Amino acid sequence: MASAIYTTGEYLALHPTWHMEDSAWKAEQVLRMLKRNGLQPEKLCEIGCGAGGILAELQTSLDDRCELRGYEISPQAYALCQERANPKLQFVLGNYFDEPAEDADVMLVMDVVEHIEDYLGFLKKLRGRARFIMLHVPLDLSLQSILRHTPEKVRRSAGHLHYFTKEIFLDAMRDCGYDIVDWNYTGAAVERPSRSLAMAIAKWPRKAVFHLSPDLATLALGGYSLLVLAQ
Repeated sequence: MASAIYTTGEYLALHPTWHMEDSAWKAEQVLRMLKRNGLQPEKLCEIGCGAGGILAELQTSLDDRCELRGYEISPQAYALCQERANPKLQFVLGNYFDEPAEDADVMLVMDVVEHIEDYLGFLKKLRGRARFIMLHVPLDLSLQSILRHTPEKVRRSAGHLHYFTKEIFLDAMRDCGYDIVDWNYTGAAVERPSRSLAMAIAKWPRKAVFHLSPDLATLALGGYSLLVLAQ
């Protein structure tokens, strides 16, 4: 079963920090989307919250009255969450769908969908669970990624089971009954510190082409993700 990688400790062995180093950057993307759409949530939850870094970062910028809750199936990630828990920021170990439904204003699903075996069924079950849902997904399908066999690599290294372009994912959201409120590309590969010399070199053509045509840059050179706000 694909989800076993997250509950047995295998994923933690591959990613000891559980991507905490990306939390501040991801939280910044969420805050920009909330601000652009005039959203000031009083209740915010995250499905697949990992080590809780995004929620902890958001708490420092959202209204003090905002209640935040993270759901995580991995015991290892849940243990990492505990050092960030406080009266307004709580974490739950278990499947979100097994818990009592909560009336959240905004639900976050950050880099989770690509890991879910039945991602369409997952999206359908989430619909209506919050006023707004915000999803972040990597756009693993590009001309460069296919030539470099990136989808196969991230399947082994990160557990990605599904691969998207912007159009494929937005169409999937609509097929699942969502209305797309807003979306934008995010560029971790060009904004975050590079993990290799090759990634550092790739930043410049990606930035240059993205300035001319964002769609062309994502489809040809990759390195971008998609942030979607939907109802």
